[in-house]
Amino acid sequence: MRPFMISVFAASLLVAASPAQAKLAVAADITAAAERDNGKINLRWEGLLAPVRVYRLPSADAPLRSGSPVGTVKTGNSLAVTVPAGDRPYYLLRDVLGNDVRVAERLLPLEGGSNFRDLGGYRGAGGRPVRWGQLYRSAVMSGLTPADFTTLARLGIRTVCDFRATGERTRDVVNWPAASAPKLLVRDYELDMRPMMAVFAGGTQVTPEQARGAMAGFYRELPFQFAGQYKAMFAELLAGAAPLAFNCSAGKDRTGMAAVLILLALGVDKEAAIGDFLLSNRYYRPAAPKPGAAADPTMAMFARLPPGVAQAFLGVDRSYIYAALAEIEARGGLDRYFAAEMGLGPAERARLQNLYLQR
Repeated sequence: MRPFMISVFAASLLVAASPAQAKLAVAADITAAAERDNGKINLRWEGLLAPVRVYRLPSADAPLRSGSPVGTVKTGNSLAVTVPAGDRPYYLLRDVLGNDVRVAERLLPLEGGSNFRDLGGYRGAGGRPVRWGQLYRSAVMSGLTPADFTTLARLGIRTVCDFRATGERTRDVVNWPAASAPKLLVRDYELDMRPMMAVFAGGTQVTPEQARGAMAGFYRELPFQFAGQYKAMFAELLAGAAPLAFNCSAGKDRTGMAAVLILLALGVDKEAAIGDFLLSNRYYRPAAPKPGAAADPTMAMFARLPPGVAQAFLGVDRSYIYAALAEIEARGGLDRYFAAEMGLGPAERARLQNLYLQR
């Protein structure tokens, strides 16, 4: 199995240096990572002082006292833990000074999932990490298997915001089991690709630079074109209707924009939010059409393009999200956007942070 690596940025923790210096504190940035490879999760960390004790938690927010000891690392900064297939564990790492960090895999181990990721662990407002197991982003979920639905039911996903257009949802239906079906938020519309596809109108060979420029143009309108759906998603989050997942077809553009907005609303640093956005280049792979299913005409067109041009459309680029954020700034800034477009004033953003950052 190809290893999957995540980097999780925990809070800056204030730790008393010694009893004699009880009023002094040292800021320690702790990083941790979880990588699944051949039935094991390899845990690695920086900033923790050995010995480091590793605990498995029964849930993402469970207190340490309910955890099960996994091992103690007296030297080094890694530990390999055997896990069953389909298992999605949470861990707490604690060092000799009492510093700790929670960590899990970012990509969920789903048989038929695509780009299904947890937004937990990023450092938000006040240095508090985003809670694991509450906010999920994904590509289309029509390939999920019965085992996958069982996994998601165990995670307790209550709400799914499906940003796909009417035709996309009709072509790739998600058959949620009745016993564990979440609340679904959808909106009927047809996705107009003509502005982005205008780059092909000249009849000449399109370059990767031109393709990236077309995508950046699409992204400039994305926060406003889909503002209604993003606002509905934030309303669910404000109501506490989590764990919540949101998706589009590839889980990288409409979904990527939504993830950046959530992380920024939670006080996550812009570059950290963009780093999560860029992970789609690693985790998203277009799925082959199911036997007998109608081919997606857009994906069929992309398959005929030169590799550099296809990657510009099928991947993500820093310039795309920069274009979206620059347009938000040009129209009054992020605070105005959150307040006017998303219904998120200071009080609502504070509530989001209280709900979805570690306490």
